[in-house]
Amino acid sequence: MSACRCSPLVRENLAYGILLQPGGHLEPTDTSLIDAAMRELTEETGVDPTDVAPTSHVPVYVEYGKVPARPDKGEPEHFHLDFGYCFTTACADVGSIQESEVAGAAWYPLGEAERLVGHRIARSLRASA
Repeated sequence: MSACRCSPLVRENLAYGILLQPGGHLEPTDTSLIDAAMRELTEETGVDPTDVAPTSHVPVYVEYGKVPARPDKGEPEHFHLDFGYCFTTACADVGSIQESEVAGAAWYPLGEAERLVGHRIARSLRASA
């Protein structure tokens, strides 16, 4: 599917069984938070990195919250500090998804993405406007 309008890209997270915006953890090779965000976006959704650009190098939101335990991975309940970025595209296709972490990825109309994912979608778009 192509995104040739204002529509968020959402992926189905396998670990938690819910829809979320693309994202993940920092890796030792990441040189900045925005580089990590771009890497996660392209890894999980297969979007060509040359087809997207950040709207700002400043996060559009920063959140701190509790993450549930994942006994299957030996992870206790813990906390995350999330930095959210907004990327824009004229027309990018979802490519090969990262099947080990993602069940699917698609472009959604804004209202549906907000209903499925929550307030972060609207906050990202408002902050990037």
